[in-house]
Amino acid sequence: YIQDFSKAMSQAGSSQFQEVIRQELEYSMKVELDKILATAHSNEIEHTKKDLEGFKKLFHRFLQEKGPSVDWGKIQRPPEDSIQPYEKIKARGLPDNIASVLNKLVVVKLNGGLGTSMGCKGPKSLIGVRNENTFLDLTVQQIEHLNKSYNTDVPLVLMNSFNTDDDTKKILQKYSHSRVKIYTFNQSRYPRINKETLLPIAKDVSYSGENTECWYPPGHGDIYASFYNSGLLDNLIAEGKEYIFVSNIDNLGATVDLYILNHLMNPPNGKRCEFVMEVTNKTRADVKGGTLTQYENKLRLVEIAQVPKAHVDEFKSVSKFKIFNTNNLWIALSAIKRLQEKNAIDMEIIVNPKTLDGGLNVIQLETAVGAAIKSFENSLGINVPRSRFLPVKTTSDLLLVMSNLYSLNAGSLTMSEKREFPTVPLVKLGSSFTKVQDYLRRFESIPDMLELDHLTVSGDVTFGKNVSLKGTVIIIANHGDRIDIPAGALLENKIVSGNLRILDH
Repeated sequence: YIQDFSKAMSQAGSSQFQEVIRQELEYSMKVELDKILATAHSNEIEHTKKDLEGFKKLFHRFLQEKGPSVDWGKIQRPPEDSIQPYEKIKARGLPDNIASVLNKLVVVKLNGGLGTSMGCKGPKSLIGVRNENTFLDLTVQQIEHLNKSYNTDVPLVLMNSFNTDDDTKKILQKYSHSRVKIYTFNQSRYPRINKETLLPIAKDVSYSGENTECWYPPGHGDIYASFYNSGLLDNLIAEGKEYIFVSNIDNLGATVDLYILNHLMNPPNGKRCEFVMEVTNKTRADVKGGTLTQYENKLRLVEIAQVPKAHVDEFKSVSKFKIFNTNNLWIALSAIKRLQEKNAIDMEIIVNPKTLDGGLNVIQLETAVGAAIKSFENSLGINVPRSRFLPVKTTSDLLLVMSNLYSLNAGSLTMSEKREFPTVPLVKLGSSFTKVQDYLRRFESIPDMLELDHLTVSGDVTFGKNVSLKGTVIIIANHGDRIDIPAGALLENKIVSGNLRILDH
């Protein structure tokens, strides 16, 4: 049906015919969603209905849009003053009453993700990153330190997904005595759709057992609607809160920055920004990151998925687009409320194809939080130091943050003063290290990496205690071979390969 549909679509010049097909698809979708809703218990009906309404809107836009591409000809470099250097913002210093400014702030962490890419079950935020502390522990410690230092009341809000909500709520009891109010709300739960028929694969509302694969959380762009629908947005406004600082819970560099907050609350020209995006300079590792451009007289986030194929290399160029989005965002609460009530937040749809365990091809429709920048008034980019972008996506990233490259103070990681240069080493651990438990088993202790530039490890390799790595180190165990780096070894600018049990150093 769907192949015939796409064939017919390409042959049919008539937009009338396309419109008929679209209406048929929307009608079929409505029928299926009504069937699903009919299976909900009375206590689930209200929020299931909200979720399915939201999904219907997204699906409608998905059918209307002519693909994700931006018109490459309209993309311009952002005007000079629309992306400010962090140094300039920091140079303004801080006012005496910084506490009153802090009391207007809410910290929001995007906590919908699972640790599956690192071989863990449950929420990613509960993976231990440093001295037994999890991402969530470090976040709570940072805000608690802030509240104690300035005698303030900055709350923490977690946006959970149906995947992470139960486990996160259980763990929150552990912070009941800490000096941080913690709130949670859930992002929506949307049905995955069959790639061929474009209809939901779920037959009822349940999402446990064999139905877990039928549903997905629709990306962090869902924050605006979910935050608003949860009632929490209104409550925080009523308490006098004015801005949220949003970031990914796995970005350990995303701490509350008082200089940026002051710039928002006390803008030099008297006109407040409704949306600030922290960007940072691209390195070769970041060529796929979304970038800020000027598009139809608005700042706009352009992601690689929206770039026409012919221009992808240009998009990746470090010289033309020098910066990328860190997903550290500062947004005015009143603006979210206004735009949400007018249904005026416009975010491009990201079509994310997945193949389920049984081999079925599905798509999930998502949006990204930063894409809404063009809907807000007086938006600004701030080019921040790289240290504010420290995401832990893989065990290679985990090795960096566990090592002596960083010191931990009140929940915040800072680059060690003993490191000669401010960039982090490039670390590539092979597939034997992908899962956290395998990675931990292969290091008896984390090596000294203060003077490391580059580390590549591949194959069955283990590290003894107190190993030092300097310069460029490449360790490759061939298939079937094993390399044990003995305790106390110093490897400086070495290539180790083959089947070495003992190393002459």
